[in-house]
Order: sequence, then structure tokens, then C-alpha cells
Amino acid sequence: MRTFSFGGGVQSMAILVLASQNKVHYDQYLFCNVGEDSENPKTLDYFKEVALPFARINRLELLELYKYRKGERETIYQRIMTTPRSIPIPARMSNGAPGHRACTSDFKIRVVAHWQKQHGATKDNPAITGIGFSLDEFDRARNDSGFDYQILEYPLLNFRITRMDCINIIKSSNLPVPEKSSCYFCPFHSATEWIRQRNSTPELFQKSVAVEKHIFEKREKLLKDRMYLHPHCKPLEIAVGEQPTLFDEKEIGCTSGYCFL
Repeated sequence: MRTFSFGGGVQSMAILVLASQNKVHYDQYLFCNVGEDSENPKTLDYFKEVALPFARINRLELLELYKYRKGERETIYQRIMTTPRSIPIPARMSNGAPGHRACTSDFKIRVVAHWQKQHGATKDNPAITGIGFSLDEFDRARNDSGFDYQILEYPLLNFRITRMDCINIIKSSNLPVPEKSSCYFCPFHSATEWIRQRNSTPELFQKSVAVEKHIFEKREKLLKDRMYLHPHCKPLEIAVGEQPTLFDEKEIGCTSGYCFL
């Protein structure tokens, strides 16, 4: 079994284009939908309007997976808003360190691994899992997936393909270039991305503000310090007025490869 973790971003779409050209091969391309109330709406629109039709035309099996809990679908937003103690996203503590990150693990990594196991992956017959790190992200690659029935591989690294190469690959097929995929309230957004969200999609920014305020309230009830979505460790409504730095723009927090790509 050969599967590719399709994140809905630039690198993943480039892999889909390369697959249509028979330059890479996977049996399935697995997209984990973490929730229409959680994911960047433009990522979901791109998946439905561009990626899925492209895959169908080229006879590539692009599947949409979901997280279920006790038989009911669960989203990251729902978990944030309904669990009394847990904060599943890596909101930042006052010292800047990200908190516990259960979002990627529970809603993407484990969902993919569960699907693979359901479809025959075993320790003796492990599933090959492609991750879309490009050459400029080679330091994010790792060998151990955490599952004895899963082996990771990095096709873009093997071909020495950069993110800019991925953009050119997508454009060469006359396809629009997707935005970076992530939850709209992701604490790994750079300061520049938060400003962009406030200016281009103010309604989405206000939703992010509401999520952060809920986290503030939850932490207050637990008699704990605030945790923030912005890298400056200030409330979003205040922090987005500050000038982003070069460090803010280049900051990368999530190294799993299941988000952003």
C-alpha cells in the first residue's frame, strides 16, 4: 500500500500533478478534513473545485477523511469549544513556547494511520506514506512515523524539488496555486499572516479572535495563565497592529508535514 498525505497546499498539489505525469505513484492520496468550521475555507474550496476534479480527470484516487469520536464526526473547533480543560492546538504560553499540540496528531496523523490499518497495513506489510516536504524544508523530515505499520518517504526531497519548483509545476498545468493550508486560527501563523487575515478576511479574523477569547476564559476558569494565538503572545486584536519582524515571517512551528503542505 502506497498512500500520500495530501494537505491541500502547494507541495501536495505539485505531487498530484507529478502523479498525473507518471513521475510519482501512490495508490491513494488522503486529505484529512479537520472541519468546515476549522480549516481555511479557501483550502476546502480549492480541494473541492480544483484538486478533486483534477484527480478524477487523471484517474487518481483522492480521498477525503474525517475524525470520528464515539461514532460522531469531530472537528478541531468543536474540541476547542466543548472540552472543559483541553486546548488541543499549540497556543502559546506567556514565554512564547507552544502548548501541547493534539490537533495534528489526533485529526490528521492518526486518521491517516487508522485508514491504513483498516485497509490492510500491518507490521509485516507496512503502508508507505508520502509526505510533501520540499527541498527547502529537508530539515523537517524524520524517519520514525510512530507506527510500526507505516514507513515515511519524501518524494520531493528525492527529486530535489523546492517550493518554488512546486509552484511552477502547478502553473505549468494551467492550475491555480493554492494557499498554504491550515486552520484559520492556527497558532503557527506568522505575524504577517495574521495581518493578512485581518485585512483580507476580516470575518475570519473575528472568528479567530472569538476562539482566542474562549481559550482565555477556559484558562481563567482553570486558574492558569493565558495562552495566545499570536507569536507575540498578546491578544490578536492588539498584536496585529504591531510591525512583523523577519523572524515572524520565517517562523515554522509544525514539523509533522500533515499541515500547511
